Amino acid sequence: MIVRIIVVSVYALLIISMGILGMRKTRTFSDFFLGGGKIGPWMTAFTYGTAYFSAVLFIGFAGSIGWNFGYSGLWITVGNTLIGVLGVWWLLGYRIKKMSIEYNVATMSEFFEKRYDSKFLKAFSAICIFIFMIPYSAAVFNGLSYLFQSNFGIDYTVALTFMGLFTAIYLVMGGYKSMTMVDVFFGIIMIAGVIILIASTIRTGGGLSHMTATLHQIHPRLTASVGPPGLWPLISLVVLTSVAPMAMPQLIQKFYAIKDKRSIHIGMIASSGFAILVSGTAYFTGATTRLFLSPETTPDAFSNGTPLVDSIMPVFLATIIPESLSILILLLILSASMSTLAALILISSSAIAKDLYAGFINPEVSDITLTRLMRYLSAFFIVVSVIFAYFRFATIVAILGVSWGAIGSVFLGPFFWGLMSRKTNKYGAIASAILGLGTCLVLSFTGSPSPEAGTIGMIVSFVVPPIVSALVPQKTVVSELSS
Repeated sequence: MIVRIIVVSVYALLIISMGILGMRKTRTFSDFFLGGGKIGPWMTAFTYGTAYFSAVLFIGFAGSIGWNFGYSGLWITVGNTLIGVLGVWWLLGYRIKKMSIEYNVATMSEFFEKRYDSKFLKAFSAICIFIFMIPYSAAVFNGLSYLFQSNFGIDYTVALTFMGLFTAIYLVMGGYKSMTMVDVFFGIIMIAGVIILIASTIRTGGGLSHMTATLHQIHPRLTASVGPPGLWPLISLVVLTSVAPMAMPQLIQKFYAIKDKRSIHIGMIASSGFAILVSGTAYFTGATTRLFLSPETTPDAFSNGTPLVDSIMPVFLATIIPESLSILILLLILSASMSTLAALILISSSAIAKDLYAGFINPEVSDITLTRLMRYLSAFFIVVSVIFAYFRFATIVAILGVSWGAIGSVFLGPFFWGLMSRKTNKYGAIASAILGLGTCLVLSFTGSPSPEAGTIGMIVSFVVPPIVSALVPQKTVVSELSS
């Protein structure tokens, strides 16, 4: 225990030191939010991957999906890698960078305003970012707090408060510059951690073939191409977690900040490899949890014989990882989560400071004041997310399903078609955002599982723009694009 406390303390001091270093290099809003727009390929690859995968993956999704779907959860890894990483970098990466320069924009909401000549869409999208990023951040805080509770025996509330303060200190100081420096460090820890995790799991389980045979005996479909819950629930999870990154503001921001086209090519390969290793390890080990956990041997993971999906992975990690290596696994999940939190907080703060305050209330705001406002709002967003996490309204998977589903439903259609087609106009974009979000929320509040509600909402968002835009005269679109 003492060793863990010392290592985590050194880790925290190192990150805060990087925050101080980043603060010294942060002079403008562009520095704080985009690192000056000159971030190299390796930093961008690491910051994209670590923002994509967090405690939500390792604690919530790996436990819940692995327990229920078995090996078929690995289809999510395939989707995340080919669509959420490789597809985003290859299809959209350079287009996003080029667009940010041509339109002179720093946020997705600003892009909507200039691309579609719509202040309504700018305001609507900014408000949605702030509202629906809060539960996402809360889900990450939930996962981290469960982990600290399991590893250190720290009360959930104490762990939650500590993580909130720690995140606020390093991010508020240095912004994106400190975040990218820290993310390289985080990424290296994650790579080392997942290698240890998968090796320990296979060794303790008696080898891959033995583990597979035992899982098959527990339930034949745990080793089948489609797990016990069925095809549609699996498809909805793949789509939700793989397609949403094409329009998730905290991931799209990485391409605003990247240096050039060559950096995108290098970063695409690096981040794809990172995704296979990290995501694949999470879902594979999650699928094996049934081999190591039971109400009799690990009662903390169950309630009246029913698995507690958010407790499965913390208990599994405490069971499977040797004491001497457990600190690395703790740092693995801590590193993944800190990066995700930093990305979410920056995007949410910019939605209020840049898109709403500077966009509508005080367009003449100075750069210094805007940067200071970003810092204040970052701290405020952390406080709100921690409060939300304290009440634990739902499981991590359910919370993330609502958050990703809602954001994806608002942004997917307007952003994708706005980049890819000159025929898409503001009427199609507005209809897409409203109908997509409305569909997602109605389904969620009427009993549909949140991943499925989010998937259907994103489908609606994607198909609406070309249909509605076809009903609007072409000259409207041409005049917007040429202005």
